[in-house]
Amino acid sequence: MDEGRRKGFATRAIHGARTPRIEQETPSVPIFQTSTFRFETAEEYAETISFRRPGYTYTRDGNPTLRAFELLMADLEETESAYSFASGMAAIHTVLTTLAAAGDRIVASTELYGGTYSLMANVLPRYSIEVSFVNPHDVDAVAAALAGAKLFYVETIANPNVTVSDLEALGGLCREAGVSAVVDNTFASPYLCNPVAFGFSHVIHSATKYIGGHHDLIGGVVCTTGEGMEALRSTVIETGGTMAPLEAWLCMRGLATLPLRMERHGSTAQALAELLEAHPKVERVHYPGLASHPQHEVAERLLPKGFGGMLAFEVAGGVEAGMRFCDALELAWVAASLGGIHTLVGHAASTTHRQMDPAARRAAGIGDGLIRVSVGLEDPEDLLDDFGRALEKA
Repeated sequence: MDEGRRKGFATRAIHGARTPRIEQETPSVPIFQTSTFRFETAEEYAETISFRRPGYTYTRDGNPTLRAFELLMADLEETESAYSFASGMAAIHTVLTTLAAAGDRIVASTELYGGTYSLMANVLPRYSIEVSFVNPHDVDAVAAALAGAKLFYVETIANPNVTVSDLEALGGLCREAGVSAVVDNTFASPYLCNPVAFGFSHVIHSATKYIGGHHDLIGGVVCTTGEGMEALRSTVIETGGTMAPLEAWLCMRGLATLPLRMERHGSTAQALAELLEAHPKVERVHYPGLASHPQHEVAERLLPKGFGGMLAFEVAGGVEAGMRFCDALELAWVAASLGGIHTLVGHAASTTHRQMDPAARRAAGIGDGLIRVSVGLEDPEDLLDDFGRALEKA
């Protein structure tokens, strides 16, 4: 090729862009919006893709923006490392299929998010992975079930009935049995609880929720040991489910305000729970900050910074009254998901836990008329007025 000849327009458009080198700090990590990375030599490529030298090859295997988010999450959860995923369910699926294989048995809480329950009850058995469901508040039942199990799975604060598992006791049982302890810490967030302190080896978050905090991303993350991260990475490289760079950037943006948001979520949720508990049209309120909550003392011990922004309640009149209540709300939204700036409500049996049959829902303590509430960041007075008006119409 004639080196003196000016290259063509298409060549210059493709190869002409260069990343500027700057020495100044910026308040946010750059978004490396790329699928692939260049190498100077074939040997350098081979060494990097095999993780024998630092660097990146392909964003499904790793990306600087993703790594920045993962390191931040590991620091906040007090773990050695972390790995990010395209969704919370991708994170859960990867953990379960990394730690368990055909012929193994998992012990899981009866109180789980509907998608997690469906994965365990309907999908894993297709691959000869057995799942035993047990009441997480019955330590004797958990201890008996752990014998010969591969892992134990529980939620810090259960979705949707907002019970609180005694992670300290459960983590101790898992250590004694030599069983890996896995926890979904989504409802609590790393600000309210760090389960690794209680012996849990894998801490899962749906980053879509409180970590992102603004209803504008889908993502998941698992905080674990360095060895655990490498095992998860080995699985996800072959199965997909990797987080995108923009989502990682949005997660880091969200984490910057997580303490402020969790304090506001929690204080408003406490006020709303007290209003609902005193209302004659409400049969029962599920919120760990109430003295009437069955695990209130456990919550005070495990969640010293607050009880979170999730609550549930049952309107007198059952399903029909609950539906009328949701339809009567003006400020709060009837919508999926949780953990963001808007207050969201949903009828659990027909939405988030539709995968569970009535018997399984009853075993998990989910009443037919139970309404899950994700308390947002609106002015508390406005939100309480909205719920009060809707209850009168229910």
